[in-house]
Amino acid sequence: MMQSTPKKAVVLLSGGLDSATCLAIAKSQGFDCYCLSLDYHQRHIAELNAANHVAKSFGAINHKTAHLDLSLFGGSALTDSAIDVPHAPTQGIPVTYVPARNTIMLSLALAWAEVLKSQDIFIGVNALDYSGYPDCRGEYVKAFQSMANLATKSAVEGKTITIHAPLIDLTKSQIITLGTTLGVNYGLTVSCYEADNEGRACGECDSCRLRRAGFEGAGIQDPTIYMP
Repeated sequence: MMQSTPKKAVVLLSGGLDSATCLAIAKSQGFDCYCLSLDYHQRHIAELNAANHVAKSFGAINHKTAHLDLSLFGGSALTDSAIDVPHAPTQGIPVTYVPARNTIMLSLALAWAEVLKSQDIFIGVNALDYSGYPDCRGEYVKAFQSMANLATKSAVEGKTITIHAPLIDLTKSQIITLGTTLGVNYGLTVSCYEADNEGRACGECDSCRLRRAGFEGAGIQDPTIYMP
């Protein structure tokens, strides 16, 4: 009896907690995973190093890092050294929002998916425990999927694209609990906006606060290494 060929999925992998969990979900659903990271000249490379470790830990078929210098435009604390990362909660969309980042990343993933003849893309966006980013909402993901199925040769020929956002309605503690059951080693991940080159977290930025609260809520020991 012939075995069916595993489906291919492109998984966006930042090196953080959410994307690592998203990769674990894709793997658990039987996909052959092709991981894509983006070096956009963010404040540190620790998350890209983490993405490499996470991809290897889950046996990704391939892991590519695209290079696109978004510091050319700036406009975010993550791409412009003149803008400080806030160490306290702020009102509205925070300065750590990177203009069009998820749109750019999904577009790159879409291009690779077409080449791979993959109909599935995974992204770890979350609409509950997030910092107010407009490109982390469910309606955004649905809109991008609609656009993808208008814009691609594969979709026009009947092989439509699905954008999977399995974390979209989960709290950070629910994400951590789920990932732990799927074997995610969160000690490999880096979430901090201002991590040093060793991957040690600042413990004060939005991302660090959400991550720490998530582990506390899940009742799971936080493996994050913080700066002295």
